[in-house]
Formats: sequence, C-alpha cells, structure tokens
Amino acid sequence: MMHKGVYLALGSNIGERERHLLSALALLEERDVHISKSSAIYETEPRDFIDQPWFLNMVVQCETRHFPLQLLAVLLGVERELGRMRSPSAVRRGPRVIDLDILLFGSALIETPQLQVPHPRMLERRFVLEPLIEIAPDVRHPDSKEPLSKYLKLVCGQKVRVKPPPSL
Repeated sequence: MMHKGVYLALGSNIGERERHLLSALALLEERDVHISKSSAIYETEPRDFIDQPWFLNMVVQCETRHFPLQLLAVLLGVERELGRMRSPSAVRRGPRVIDLDILLFGSALIETPQLQVPHPRMLERRFVLEPLIEIAPDVRHPDSKEPLSKYLKLVCGQKVRVKPPPSL
C-alpha cells in the first residue's frame, strides 16, 4: 500500500546547497520515496541559531510504502550519505549539509520519542509553510483542521527569496 500525502522539508546551508537538495531527492527516489510534487527553492534567513549562512529550503510531496518510523530511518540514512554528522557536540539547529524532516504523513498524528508528526515547529516557519502551501494550497493541519494558509499569515515577516523550481 502506498502512503500518499506525505510531505517532506529539505534544507541545506553548507557547500553546494542546491546540489545537496537535488542529491537528497535522487537518493529518496532510490529508497522507494517517490516525489510527486516539488516546490520552488526558497533561500531563507536562519532561525533560532542566527550566526550561520542562509539556507536553501524546499518541500516535496511524496508517496511511499514506508511507515513513518521507517521513513524517518530512510531520511536519516540519506542525511548520513550526504555527509551530515549528527553528534552531541554539533550546534543545535546550526549549519548543516542537509536536513530532511517529515512535515505531514497523511492525516496521522504521531507522538513518539523519535518522531512527532505534524512537525512540531512547522507552524512557526515561513520557509516550511510557504513552499508547502505552494504545492498543496488546500492542505489542513491534521490536529487543528485549520488551513495552513492561516498560519502563514503569522510568519510573513520572516525573510525568504524564491528561486526558480529545480528540474527533477
């Protein structure tokens, strides 16, 4: 059974940022995560830890046979393959080669020590909401049932620049 309506966020702010995003998409396809829609790439000001380069971010809609924790394992494997090292000494929310997050998994509400879906900070981040709404304008938050466009209005002050969509 294919799980549809799975939305992933991708981000990179070290090295060849766009190449890292596109490499992640190719590796996901190889691992049975099929990209059905892709947002434009957004260049975004860092949040939380400010003293770092701007990010390139995008959101993709995908279909997969993986269950949520299996998908998380796939994402962590892709991050490792592209050179991301997660360690206790790394700066939390600091610079990274690649960051892959599950934003939504259908209408599932998941709360485990390893994974929270919907992503717990997605409503505070323009760099997540804007590309997500670009590819899924009618999507609603699975918990509140509110349209995500309602939340986008609350974060419109965060700086982003839209780049042309990547060619997949």
